[in-house]
Amino acid sequence: MAFQLPQLPYEPQSLEPHIDTRTMEIHHGKHHAAYTNNLNAAIKDSPMDSMSIEELLAQLDLNNMPVRNNGGGYYNHNLFWTIMSPSGGGAPRGELAAAIDSSFGSFDAFKEKFSQAAMTRFGSGWAWLCVHKGGKLEICSTPNQDNPLMPGVGCGGTPVLGLDVWEHAYYLLYQNRRADYINGFFSVINWDEANKRFLANQ
Repeated sequence: MAFQLPQLPYEPQSLEPHIDTRTMEIHHGKHHAAYTNNLNAAIKDSPMDSMSIEELLAQLDLNNMPVRNNGGGYYNHNLFWTIMSPSGGGAPRGELAAAIDSSFGSFDAFKEKFSQAAMTRFGSGWAWLCVHKGGKLEICSTPNQDNPLMPGVGCGGTPVLGLDVWEHAYYLLYQNRRADYINGFFSVINWDEANKRFLANQ
């Protein structure tokens, strides 16, 4: 079973001015496509080629760097496109909003803590909002293309939100201003999708 590069759920230009068109085209059409192709090559003719991406990552041997890097890159970007929307932004909705208030005190407190996780991830990586069974929320970050589904990465649960802080995600528009990029991300978060992920995995 070969993994497929998903289509973007919106036009590449539709997240402007927060995420620019050229970055979206390169990020999806080049970076995500490369992770997809390299993952398929890494798992070809192995037992992993019949697994879902979630099963593959949950059982991953972290020493298998081709699958770790490319499987992580494939999953992470699949999630990333769906938790952004041209009509996104604003405040959380649904049961996720209540869980954020319960876990972090307020949406503003959550935003500050999530932004800090994204800002303090040295080099390339991701910031995550994850849900554990029972509904507990956790904010954490991982290096490179690691994610919370992988065993032993120090960040657990199922991702509800993920923010890519690799330079390829923002450098054309924001240069070294990662904080401005993080702030822009909050203007395009698809809270309806995040709430669905929360409800499906709590």
